[in-house]
Amino acid sequence: MCSHLHNLIKVRKSDALFNLLHFVTDHRKTEEAELDTDVDKMEKEPGNINKAKVEEEVPWYRTLTPYKLYVLLILLVTYLLNQLDRYMLAISSKAMAQEIHFGDKACMKNTSAQDSDFNGLKCETFSSADSCRNATSNLTHATGLCYYDYNGQGLEYQIVAGPAFTVIYTFGGIFISYAAEKYNRKAMLAACLMFWSVMTLLTGFVKEYWQLVILRFGLGFGESGCGPFAVSILTDYFTPETRGFALGIYNWGIYFGYSMSYAFGNFISLANINGQGWRWTFILSGIPGLAVGLLMFVSLKEPERNQNQLELSGTACQRLGKTLKNFCSPSLLLICLAGSIRNASGYVFAYNTQLYFTQIGQTPEQIGKYLSWIPLVGGSFSVLLGGFISDRLVRRLGLYSRILVIGVSLLIAAPFAAGTLYFDPPGAYFFQIPTYIFGEMWVGITLAVVVELVPSEIKTTAVAAYLFIISNIGGNANLLVPPLAQHFESQNYSKSDSLRYALYIMYPGPYVYGALVYLCSLLVIRRDKRKAAKENYKSDE
Repeated sequence: MCSHLHNLIKVRKSDALFNLLHFVTDHRKTEEAELDTDVDKMEKEPGNINKAKVEEEVPWYRTLTPYKLYVLLILLVTYLLNQLDRYMLAISSKAMAQEIHFGDKACMKNTSAQDSDFNGLKCETFSSADSCRNATSNLTHATGLCYYDYNGQGLEYQIVAGPAFTVIYTFGGIFISYAAEKYNRKAMLAACLMFWSVMTLLTGFVKEYWQLVILRFGLGFGESGCGPFAVSILTDYFTPETRGFALGIYNWGIYFGYSMSYAFGNFISLANINGQGWRWTFILSGIPGLAVGLLMFVSLKEPERNQNQLELSGTACQRLGKTLKNFCSPSLLLICLAGSIRNASGYVFAYNTQLYFTQIGQTPEQIGKYLSWIPLVGGSFSVLLGGFISDRLVRRLGLYSRILVIGVSLLIAAPFAAGTLYFDPPGAYFFQIPTYIFGEMWVGITLAVVVELVPSEIKTTAVAAYLFIISNIGGNANLLVPPLAQHFESQNYSKSDSLRYALYIMYPGPYVYGALVYLCSLLVIRRDKRKAAKENYKSDE
């Protein structure tokens, strides 16, 4: 085991990592005998045969039955719709803002004009409506080269993208998860799916900004049940050896849905069905969730829980107290902090990608051409590879391997994320491929770490608590983008450069900071894993 670890250290050739891993190796040697004694005691206890040990004797791929894969497929589609409905706002915000009037106004390029017509003119340099109109008074183009209108940015946009969704999303997830500890999870997940699909569909009919805010609240409440219910179901269907693989496949939904939002938001809007443009993107996004919800009700079976339901005791407040007590452990605190930092980067760029590329002169067709497949390919490969690697290494290095995969992959991804902002299209788009491949491994692996660090009877609540923390911190980080951009504008930078520099701070930077915090958790994670194992043993007695 030590030889494998030293080989890994040689490959990375990082002095900082070497010192950290050397400490972890010594620390593990002193604790391994004690932990093995506890595990042997649990396995030898009469009437308490360790189910996980029995399953280890079966090759991991033989535990993947057709029905388990069907369940995984249904949950993957559910998560796909979750992300599609969530990020449709980010793609359609400019057209929405111009019709229902919210956010900032700016002088923008008329995309129907030819580049040769501008002769070096940059519309974004004009800060007022009058200067924008005067700049194109020569009528080189029939409708003008520049126009002054709502640009889909500003504080009002960031509010509906962030707090209006994330506040109810995070608080709702905590309270909904309590019911999942005792009641039918697949039925509640199906109900949540159908509810948020109705909210998405109704968004296609909004006339006022306040209506959009209310529907985003509703969307957040419905989507808050997706993560806790789905992850809890998956962890009961799949063994620890295949759990990382299953969560990796499940998290493909992020990238399928996110990529589809670019295809729907750009190409369906351009199709301008019934002259309603962006409205049909929400209508068509909401309808499939109703059908999938009904299918889930009918065809999915509630899995047998890994713990005895009848042994769940205490009020909701008592279980919340137990969850909070576990989350006060050093390892979970560090993991939540690292996840929040990394999640902030993802939320910021996801809700500003379309706006950024539009600001630097890209058309909806150009954006949709690349971003309708790049997140799908890069992100899906990333989470599957990350889950597979962490599952294979976990047998050799234990829980440490999952953290190592996250930390190293984020450090590799950071330069590519910066390249997306530094280079012009189409090169900027292609820098997203390695960014996704290396930068998205953390999603499924972190969930696997969280459920392994808490007692089994509170794992659903623990997932909800984890999502609550990283979503409240990361999901509201995009509120920092407007003041940062305004700061750079005050230094006489153009609007596009100001947004670019704000994104430098909020996009590649958190990859590095988050990676360092993840690696710091290696110092304490062994102790907390042992504590969770002991609590699971006590609950079985």
